[in-house]
Amino acid sequence: WHGVYRRGLQAIPLSVDLWLHYLTFIKENSDPSDPETEGRIRAAYEHAVLAAGTDFRSDRLWESFVNWETEQQKLANVTAIYDRILGIPTQLYSQHFQRFKDHVQSNNPKHFLSEEEFVQLRLELSKASLSAMVGEDDETPVAQEELPPGTEDLSDPAKRVTEIENMRHKVIEVRQEVFNHNEHEVSKRWAFEEGIKRPYFHVKALEKTQLNNWKEYLDFEIENGTPERVVVLFERCLIACALYEEFWTKYAKYLEGYSTDGVRHVYKKACTIHLPKKPATHLLWAAFEEQQGNVDEARGILKSLEASVPGLAMVRLRRVSLERRHGNLEEAEALLREAMESAKNATETSFYAVKLARQQMKVQRSLSKARKVLLDAIEKDQVRTSPKLYLNLLELEYSGDVTQNEAEILACFDRALNSPMPLESRLLFSQRKVEFLEDFGSDINVLVAAYEEHQKLQKDSEPSKRKAENGYDSSQEPDAKRQRVDDPSAGAANALTDTQANNSAYNYNWYQVGFLSEQLMALNKLTLTLSHQHVWPYTAFIMCIL
Repeated sequence: WHGVYRRGLQAIPLSVDLWLHYLTFIKENSDPSDPETEGRIRAAYEHAVLAAGTDFRSDRLWESFVNWETEQQKLANVTAIYDRILGIPTQLYSQHFQRFKDHVQSNNPKHFLSEEEFVQLRLELSKASLSAMVGEDDETPVAQEELPPGTEDLSDPAKRVTEIENMRHKVIEVRQEVFNHNEHEVSKRWAFEEGIKRPYFHVKALEKTQLNNWKEYLDFEIENGTPERVVVLFERCLIACALYEEFWTKYAKYLEGYSTDGVRHVYKKACTIHLPKKPATHLLWAAFEEQQGNVDEARGILKSLEASVPGLAMVRLRRVSLERRHGNLEEAEALLREAMESAKNATETSFYAVKLARQQMKVQRSLSKARKVLLDAIEKDQVRTSPKLYLNLLELEYSGDVTQNEAEILACFDRALNSPMPLESRLLFSQRKVEFLEDFGSDINVLVAAYEEHQKLQKDSEPSKRKAENGYDSSQEPDAKRQRVDDPSAGAANALTDTQANNSAYNYNWYQVGFLSEQLMALNKLTLTLSHQHVWPYTAFIMCIL
C-alpha cells in the first residue's frame, strides 16, 4: 500500500484528501516504540505541506499537522506551523488565527515559543526586571522550571503573571500584522475561488464561465503572486481542466523562464497521460526538445504521435521539416514519397506531390525532378485532376526564363485544357494561356489559335451560366450527373475557388478580362474582314499594334 500511495501522490500532489489518507496510513502502521517513528511522521507532514500547503483549500492538512504536533506536546512546533499558515491565503485563514490565539492563551510562552524568541521578548518587555530574574532573594528560593540558558523565573508571582500576559499580547500583536496582510491577499482571490464550481476532474466539458475564471485567475496570480503560488494554481487548474490544451501550453510557457526540466515534465504529462491524441501539444513538445538540441527526442515524439493518430498532414510535414532543417534531405524526400503512396485519395496524393516538388525545386534546386513529380501526379490523377497540380506546374515553369521556356509553359497549358477538369477551371487556364501569349508569346498564329479556343470554351460555358441565373436546380438532374458533395476535387465551384486562391502564387501581369476580351473581339472581326479582302500582310501589323 505504501507504494500505491506514493504513486498516487506523485500523480496528484495537490490532493489534500490523498495526503490525509496517506498520513493516517503511516501513523496506523508505525511502531510507537520506535524512536524514529516520530521523525518519519513529521517528515511526511512536511512533505505534504510543501506539496499541497499553499493550495487555497489546504486547511484540513494544516489542521491535521497542528493536532499531531499538539499530541506530541511539541508546542513550539505548533507555533512554528501557525507562523507558516498565517501567511498563506487559504479558505479558513481566520479560523487559523483564532486557533492560534487560543493556543497562545492556553499555554506558557516558554513552552510554545522557541528559545530565541522567548529570550528576545523578555528583553524587550522587561529590561528593568532582568535583575530580579537573577534571583537576589537567596533566603526564599522559588521552585523553578527549566528555562533557557541565562534566564530564570521571576521571584514575584504577580510580576511573573504580568510578564506572561504581556508576552502573550506581544506574540499575538506581531502575528496580527501578518494576518492583516494575509487577509488582504485572500480578499483579492476570493472572487476567483468562488467562481470555481468544479475543482475536480470530469470528462464532461467545463462551462465557458468556468474556463474564463481559470484564465483570469492564472493571469492575476502570474502578475501578483510568487512563482510557488503560480505553480500550485496551475496544478490545481490542470486537475479540472486536464483536457484543455491551452492550459497545458500556458503552464509550459510560464515555466520556460524558470525550469527546463519543469517544461519537459509538463509536456510529458500532458502528451502521455491526458492528451495522447492532441497534435498541437505534441508539436510544441517536439519543437521544445529540438530547441534544446534533443533532435532524436523530437523525432521520437513526432513519430509516436503519427503512429497513434495516423494520416495527419501537419505531423508528417513537421517530420519533413525537422529532417530538412538538420540536413537529412533524403529522409525528408522519403517521408513525402511515403505519404504520397499511403494517401487515401487523389486529393491527398496531389497535396504531398506539390510539397515534394517545391522541396526539390527550392531546396534541392532540381527543376527536372520537380517537374517529373508533378507530371507523374497528373498522370495518376487522370479522372479527377486537381487544378492545384497544374497551377503548381505553371509556377514551376514560370520560375525560369519564360522566353526560353515558352514551349514547356504552353505544354502545361495544353495539359490542363485537355484534362477532365470542370469547364470553369479549364476556362480560367484558357484565359491565362491567352494572357501569357500576349505578354511573352513569340508567334501570332499561336495567339490567335489560343484566343479562338478560349472563345469556344466561353460559348460552351454560357448554357450553364444561364441555368444558374434562372435559378436552375442541379438536384433535379439524375444522380449520375450530379457531383458528390463529399468529393473535394469533383465540384466545379471548388476547383474554381482553388484556382482563384492560387493566383497570388504566380508572377503574372494579367490584363483586365473585359479589356482583353474587347480587344481580341475587335481583332477577330478585323482579321475576318481582311481575310475576305486578301490583305493578310496588314493583319500582322494590326495585331502588333493591339
